[in-house]
Amino acid sequence: MENRESWVDYAKAIGIILVVYGHVARGLYKGGIDFSASLYQLSDSVVYSFHMPLFFFLSGLFFYKSFSKKGASKLIFSKIDTVFYPYVIWSVLQGGVEALLSNYTNGNVSLNEVFSLLWSPRAQFWFLYALFSIFVLLSVIYSLVSSRFTLIIFICSIVLYLYPSLLPQGFIFGFVSSNSVFFILGIVFTMYAKIEYLLSLTVLVGLLVAFVASQWFFHDYLSYQYTDKGVESFLLACISIAFVVSVSLFLSRTNYRFIAYIGSSSMAIYLMHILAGSGSRVVLYKFFGVDSVLVHLILGCLVGIISPIIALFLINKFNAKYLLSAPVSYWCIKSYNKLLYRTS
Repeated sequence: MENRESWVDYAKAIGIILVVYGHVARGLYKGGIDFSASLYQLSDSVVYSFHMPLFFFLSGLFFYKSFSKKGASKLIFSKIDTVFYPYVIWSVLQGGVEALLSNYTNGNVSLNEVFSLLWSPRAQFWFLYALFSIFVLLSVIYSLVSSRFTLIIFICSIVLYLYPSLLPQGFIFGFVSSNSVFFILGIVFTMYAKIEYLLSLTVLVGLLVAFVASQWFFHDYLSYQYTDKGVESFLLACISIAFVVSVSLFLSRTNYRFIAYIGSSSMAIYLMHILAGSGSRVVLYKFFGVDSVLVHLILGCLVGIISPIIALFLINKFNAKYLLSAPVSYWCIKSYNKLLYRTS
């Protein structure tokens, strides 16, 4: 996988902008802002049909390289530090703020919900919960079989996506069946795809046509929503991901580095954008009486993206790194080794 920063970060930028838009739009609609129901429902379903599959795909791109370098245990430990730790910290931080300010927002969050995070992820943090689970699962699988079985693993993940009832009921099983297929698609892409084929302008235009046509077919002709899972939703997500990859490759040839910077800051934006975007809506509507959907969407998205980037800058400047990651695995291993030493 060549030139990580020169196209993957652009793809992350596209994905995180869609994430912020989706949550801002949902907040406005639920908050009673005058938002055309048909326009909202269509835009919401189009965005949700592929933006989170895109992030799972991007997360899978570098999995096997990291697994080959670190092995299963070290890779899992590293994801405890960089995925599970921020999941816990920010679930509590955001949930606590939402519980305290529930009288001023759309939500009615209880502290009981907040502290159920180990078995019931809430808000946008479900992605980190699912991502960590998939990292653990595939680390175990690849410690038992070689990379030659990747296509078989991919086929199995497609079957689970199409027939989720094959797995037991529960949050973690639902997350795995719905999303692991796109993570493994990233692994397959890294191993087998010829990325130079996507650099053709003809391919880009073709994928644009395919993206528009498939979204129209899914939402208009079939009258489906993103929650209607099946062969159609899987193919729609794959076509949309391919289109984003092609767009990102072309963007990487430009000087729009600020877009790539948004992508490289996507974790911070993902963790913080709900508080920032919701705060923007509350201030505009409650204090200034602004009820224009367009104004709310533009300012909400800008605040939801820029505020976390500023926060990330301050975190790095003042070395407050434990807000985003921490060597939890190192502390656990060190404590465990000390315990063994004392009992030996």
